[in-house]
Amino acid sequence: MDEKIENTPEYNRLLHDQKERLKELACINRTTSILKEFKPIEESLQQIVLLLPAAWQYPEYTVARIRFMGKDFETVDFHQTRWRMIQEFKTIDNEKGSIEIFYTTEFSDENEGPFLKEERDLIQNISSILTGYINSYKARDIIRLANVSQKDDEADKDLSSRKLLQKFLDRHNAERDVFHDLQPFKVKEILLIANLYDAYSIEGEGRFSDHMLGEYYQLSLTSIPRVTGVSGKRKLLPG
Repeated sequence: MDEKIENTPEYNRLLHDQKERLKELACINRTTSILKEFKPIEESLQQIVLLLPAAWQYPEYTVARIRFMGKDFETVDFHQTRWRMIQEFKTIDNEKGSIEIFYTTEFSDENEGPFLKEERDLIQNISSILTGYINSYKARDIIRLANVSQKDDEADKDLSSRKLLQKFLDRHNAERDVFHDLQPFKVKEILLIANLYDAYSIEGEGRFSDHMLGEYYQLSLTSIPRVTGVSGKRKLLPG
């Protein structure tokens, strides 16, 4: 491949952006893997918060905290700074929580202070995944309690539980319908631009295909887009 093309600022920026997206995708996949183990919520949140810094642009200068149920789940050496990104969430029983990301030093401005637009998308996605998991966890507890509680004096409590379950089902159905509505616009082709070495690293070490399969599995989609790889601008725009 032409050395001049590889060394252009546009090419280097494109390669950098691609690596950032793979980091974010890896964070989502690892988060879902943790939640699939169905450990207690507190243990899962502590494991997930430790994953977050690696997905941001400057992981060595990133600390994170998840707040939920009146508890804080933090990364090592956590401390607050003025460079913060926060995403709040609320469960079906109106219990509030938040995910916070802090940079420990100053960086140049991006889309949202020092943070990228894609990092806002990532924290929103992580928040949605956590909310869905916690809601499912709470729904299982409600069903279990309803099955063992059949006394007349607990009728009011049972009614409240049924309302929470219905709220959970309504939200789940709404999210499912969104995906169905978006089906006509789903991505069918992905163009992967990387030099030969990076392409080998992405596929061999980063397991790009596995990441894609994991994402589509989470969305209950049955077909994944075709990935076409090229090794630079010359291959991208022939002639």
